[in-house]
Amino acid sequence: MAKAEKAPASNQYDESSIKSLDWREHIRLRPGMYIGKLGDGSSKDDGIYVLVKEVVDNCIDEHMMGYGKTIDIKITDQKVVVRDYGRGIPLGKVVDVVSKINTGAKYDSGAFQKSVGLNGVGTKAVNALSNYFKVQAFRDGQTKLAEFKRGKLTNDAKQTKSSERNGTLVEFEPDETMFKNYHFIPEYLDDLMWNYAFLNAGLTINYNGQKFFSKDGLLDLLKQKSNEEDLRYPIIHFKGDDIEVALTHGGQYGEEYYSFVNGQNTTQGGTHLAAFREGVVKGVRDFYKKDFDASDIRASILAAIAVRIQEPVFESQTKTKLGSTNMAPDGISVRSYVGDFVAKELEIYLHKNPTTADALLKRILQSERERKEIAGIKKLANDRAKKANLHNRKLRDCRFHFDDAKGEKGAESVIFITEGDSASGSITKSRDVETQAVFSLRGKPLNCFQLTKKVVYENEEFNLLQHALNIEDGIEGLRYNKVIIATDADVDGMHIRLLLMTFFLQFFPELVKAGHVFILETPLFRVRNKKETIYCYSDDERVKAIAKLGTKPEITRFKGLGEISPEEFGEFIGENIRLQPVILGKEGQVAKLLEFYMGKNTPDRQEFIIENLKIETDKVEAKAGELAVVEEP
Repeated sequence: MAKAEKAPASNQYDESSIKSLDWREHIRLRPGMYIGKLGDGSSKDDGIYVLVKEVVDNCIDEHMMGYGKTIDIKITDQKVVVRDYGRGIPLGKVVDVVSKINTGAKYDSGAFQKSVGLNGVGTKAVNALSNYFKVQAFRDGQTKLAEFKRGKLTNDAKQTKSSERNGTLVEFEPDETMFKNYHFIPEYLDDLMWNYAFLNAGLTINYNGQKFFSKDGLLDLLKQKSNEEDLRYPIIHFKGDDIEVALTHGGQYGEEYYSFVNGQNTTQGGTHLAAFREGVVKGVRDFYKKDFDASDIRASILAAIAVRIQEPVFESQTKTKLGSTNMAPDGISVRSYVGDFVAKELEIYLHKNPTTADALLKRILQSERERKEIAGIKKLANDRAKKANLHNRKLRDCRFHFDDAKGEKGAESVIFITEGDSASGSITKSRDVETQAVFSLRGKPLNCFQLTKKVVYENEEFNLLQHALNIEDGIEGLRYNKVIIATDADVDGMHIRLLLMTFFLQFFPELVKAGHVFILETPLFRVRNKKETIYCYSDDERVKAIAKLGTKPEITRFKGLGEISPEEFGEFIGENIRLQPVILGKEGQVAKLLEFYMGKNTPDRQEFIIENLKIETDKVEAKAGELAVVEEP
């Protein structure tokens, strides 16, 4: 009998191969399982925002149970402090609830029927991923405090008397070794606080000196997200048991939705949003007694839906997409409950409001006409796009995509949109083929301001781009989580950026509003000596680099992306990538924004350019004097 071959030492599998990690080590080793991608804060779903949400969600759950009408939140560059006025963590369990996996009150559905966090992981993840973490409970004249460093208990204080109101205080500082070069973006945090306020009418959030409060919930949300002048009819708003809905139609292309489950912003939708979209179509068809095309009914819709579900099932720990099929473990299906409610209430509303019904009908018929007008050219354009994908090299794709990958790889997928062979060549050679794709433009894109969607199919560049992104019928099938505009930091590059932004805002505004569009920041200078190389993204950074390196270093000014070698480019699109998110401010209504920047040369824009040119000139003159001193041998 032949002897079994001995396996190589590196492949030995015995008792020594089996390892057990404690909760803290596991979270730090596999953070993606708990908070999704780490990121640096440039994307609204990056880990540092998940940390904030995990803590605030606990305060919201207390409020939902009827305890505490106010939450105080303070966030600085490095620290987050959250104080609620609920019941306070039971003092004997303060350490356990933030350091023992599967410990919490939310397993008792009687205590937290419809909370967001159900698995006892949230604050444990925040604790393990924080350089400093403090939790303090105030309860019936007593207080208990505990402090941690990266999940390890450093101070288990004794219970003492307190005159503070009941509630819980949590303070933490994200671990800079995990969240490298992280920064909080104020607009993302403002948006997060407003969502909490909209979904919890009557709750007051005091955040960094500003008060966030909503009286009418989702109605207030849509008012903030829209310009009343652009709406075809007043916002429709109705509530039911465990459901709230608001909707209207505007003049923009695409469909724009804000969906929530138990207070959680499900940015990727899920079963409740799918049911809502079906319900809108059914309600409209039932009212008008006509089988309109679903795309014509939903074209230009602006809507928000919030549901409360017992023991919700999400597709990841970050809870961005609902997977539940039922409202409760043994309850009615989400599809039936949401779909039937929306269809019935919408039909009733239209019967009671004939003016709104007439306005909605006109919007649907307009969409129907536009769809039929471009039907022929759309088919030809789609056929051309399919053939082009086989033969051209405009798109260098990656292996994982946002629309079909469930793990971290899909969430990390990006596409760089660049102009010119040299720039696209450098990025292509230095990219990560697993998650980074490159789309190469040929020359400057067309200024499509005030043009109809017909131009998207007539223009080869736009047609191929929308197919590469897979957004022809909306962003549900978006293949890349981040769409990154990568152009030279000169006048021509800025112009191309503006033209691409006009394209997205004109025809796919939801892509920008959902936080998927970014600008790639590339270094303007390279400052180096024989020992060290520093890449600088501004004059200020150049001054500091010169001072740091001492002596007279070599200074290179990069004039374009094509001048940066593939080897160097790898430094800027890997771990050290710097992205500037494209964010629409509250006052930045799309139509007005495009008119100002891409319309005719109005006096307002001329004045804006002249004034800002003067400011920049003053800055340059001041900097020139400063550099003259610093660079003097």
